[in-house]
Amino acid sequence: MFKQIRYKWDAFMNDSALKARVNNIIFDTDTPLGRLFDVTLITFIVLSVIIVIFETAHWLPLWLKPYMHTLEWLFTAFFTIEYLLRLYCSSKPKEYALSFFGIVDCLSTFPAYLAVFFPSMHGLLVMRMFRLMRVFRIFKLFDYMNEGHYLLVSLKEGLHKIIVFFLFVVVLVVSIGTIMFMVEHGKNGDNFNSIPNSIYWATVTMTTVGYGDIAPVTTMGRFLAGVVMLIGYTVLAVPTGIFTVSMVNTDKKRKEIFCPNCGKNIDRDSRFCKHCGYDVEGSKKDAAKKN
Repeated sequence: MFKQIRYKWDAFMNDSALKARVNNIIFDTDTPLGRLFDVTLITFIVLSVIIVIFETAHWLPLWLKPYMHTLEWLFTAFFTIEYLLRLYCSSKPKEYALSFFGIVDCLSTFPAYLAVFFPSMHGLLVMRMFRLMRVFRIFKLFDYMNEGHYLLVSLKEGLHKIIVFFLFVVVLVVSIGTIMFMVEHGKNGDNFNSIPNSIYWATVTMTTVGYGDIAPVTTMGRFLAGVVMLIGYTVLAVPTGIFTVSMVNTDKKRKEIFCPNCGKNIDRDSRFCKHCGYDVEGSKKDAAKKN
């Protein structure tokens, strides 16, 4: 009997025709079944995330929670089977498992089983929201993801400037917090009873959050608080300016191409090279005819 089970299992694992059919349904969105599967998957993801969120609501009727818990495990079983089928029908299972979507698929299911032993891990199921990125593949929206890549490139371009500015802000916050501790300590109850507490106040004030849980009472302290508030508006504007300049520079690089004749940068929409006068548009047409 064991040999028969082993034989059937090997036949199942090596059934190339079955793998191809499953692959067409799970990975292909151009077929009716593939599109239906993906739409069903997206629907289940949204419903499962809604259940995870509302399960934590105290106003939810108690009689409803067991049904929601049952639905959650049904969705988990569906996602588990789906993940195993993706591994089964993939031509390169290891490559899929280590890809972005493969890791997200695994992490969106694993916490459900982990929560059986560690209930605090249950909230990690909201990671299933990341699986909604498949909507770009379903509705052929990957062209719009190029804009997201453009933002990431712009952020990378200005990252070193933002880091330097951030370090400057950290030094400024620590300095202001220390000064405020010296000014308010012993005159404001327990509000400014330590330098870390004062640094917390400086951070909240400079970022214009202003919780109001700590406030200066001395004249010098209030004057210093006003200065910090004014500095805070400037602090918020600088990273935005750095990122904007990076976006402009990145966009400029995207629009530039190289002249086939002289090799210098020219605008993407240019018909002739501004350096040597080469007919760029004509060369494009000649290349298109050859192809």
